[in-house]
Amino acid sequence: MVKHKSFNLINHSWHSIIQFVGLFCLCCFLVISCSQPQNNPDNTPTTETTTNRITIGTTLKPRTIDPADAYEVISGNLLYNLGDRLYGYKLGTTELLPQLATEMPKISEDGTTYTIPIRQGVTFHDGTPFNAEAMAFSFKRFIENSGPPSSLLTNTVESVEATGEYQLTMKLKKPFAAFTPLLAFSGLCAISPQAYTIGESQFKPDTFIGTGPYKLAEYGTDVLRLDVFENYWGEKAKNQGIDIQIFSSSANLFNAFKTGAIDVAYASLDTDQITNLEAEASRQGWQVISTDGKTVNYMVLNLNSEPLNNKAVRQALASIIDRNLLNERVLQGKAEPVYSLIPTKFNGYKPVFQENYGDGNFNKAKELLKTAGYSQENPAKIEIWYAANSTKRQLTASTLKASVEQKLEGLMELELNSVEAATAFKNLDKGVYQTFILDWYGDFVDADNYIQPFLECTKGSKEKGCEQGASQFQGSFYYSDQINQLIQQQRQEQNPEKRQAIFIEIQEILGEDVPFIPLWLDKDYVFAQKNISGVSLEPTQQFPFWTINKS
Repeated sequence: MVKHKSFNLINHSWHSIIQFVGLFCLCCFLVISCSQPQNNPDNTPTTETTTNRITIGTTLKPRTIDPADAYEVISGNLLYNLGDRLYGYKLGTTELLPQLATEMPKISEDGTTYTIPIRQGVTFHDGTPFNAEAMAFSFKRFIENSGPPSSLLTNTVESVEATGEYQLTMKLKKPFAAFTPLLAFSGLCAISPQAYTIGESQFKPDTFIGTGPYKLAEYGTDVLRLDVFENYWGEKAKNQGIDIQIFSSSANLFNAFKTGAIDVAYASLDTDQITNLEAEASRQGWQVISTDGKTVNYMVLNLNSEPLNNKAVRQALASIIDRNLLNERVLQGKAEPVYSLIPTKFNGYKPVFQENYGDGNFNKAKELLKTAGYSQENPAKIEIWYAANSTKRQLTASTLKASVEQKLEGLMELELNSVEAATAFKNLDKGVYQTFILDWYGDFVDADNYIQPFLECTKGSKEKGCEQGASQFQGSFYYSDQINQLIQQQRQEQNPEKRQAIFIEIQEILGEDVPFIPLWLDKDYVFAQKNISGVSLEPTQQFPFWTINKS
């Protein structure tokens, strides 16, 4: 009996211990469960478990981050943060500084040979040492893999060679005054020769091995993760990494920021959403970061189509554009009127469309149309095309149509048409559209990049228009032998003042011939939560991640 009693006491004690342990585990489970972040429909990366990872939301989805293939805004900005180039810009300015180079290039007297000293002590994300040979490999792959941006170098560079372990020599086909700014293009970053191969269309869309402050940790469908590169040679990141959440719509991005699910909202919020966040910013403590953009919105005119083959009709169309009205009614003040293809802050900008036509000058438009032989019985009929997914372009076209109907007394009729953007880009160079409302994001910070890609024609005539070249690609088919000569002159002119004078002459011809009508410059916006610091938008339109910090 004693034995049995002792057994019962032991068994009861053991049972009590089990109950205690079970209760303790249950409490721990409940505490842990309550502290776990909940799932959300967009799979937004949570930042609660890591003190200083930054979550950035966007609607822009990268097609690729292969430098030899990437030619979109979001891809370029990712490469800007993941990689390094020979030259970059001092933050907050458009002042060029050496990056993977140690000095500005030494340029030969004839302007065709660039000798560049290369930085030592740099390693790639995979541990491969960086040197001049690796930089030459990166340039050769950019050219020979023949991706969309390859023409930036193929049209310019004759050869690129390592002429020393830490010296690079680049020879140009002909002088190009803007070549050093071109070398700051985000896609011209160094990549590891061990991770990539040279060969046409041999791309790695979801991989990046470079030398920048971040290394790619994850390339998912909806989430990209950038981890800090601990062996980075330059300024260390002020955060522990970046999580980029790609939202399916601007509404989801807007709501995620308002509820605090993300730290930063970056591209592309609608105009009314930007206005809403601005209005609530002071009360909520949100930060509004904006900068004058360098994305030019414009209308391309097909000079091979009637009635736009008549210069007077093109000038009449330019006269009816009221940029201030568009900015007020369509863009809610979130843009800047522009009167040339060259952005307003660039040296050499001349507001030729303001000088020649003003804004909403319907009297001038009437005179021009009557001179061209048009009347109420025989109006000039013009199609205005725009991308179907662009609300602001649809509103722009509608506003223009309403103005014409109210103020041109039947001398002009506008027909509005929309088409999917992908279809439009396939057909622009085929002459399908009379006009199209488009935008242009510059590849590098120089006026040339807003002139040559629009106006140059490598094959054509005054009678047939442009058969091959930039203006044919844009859908304008504009041909001017004088413009072709001036473009080549400014590209070879090393004197800044003389080069600026050439740009002014080009713009004066642009304002007279009207193959394009500039409309506005987009303003860029980023919104940050009140506990986030170091968020900035650069004058170059880049968005640096490494300066962002969380308090």
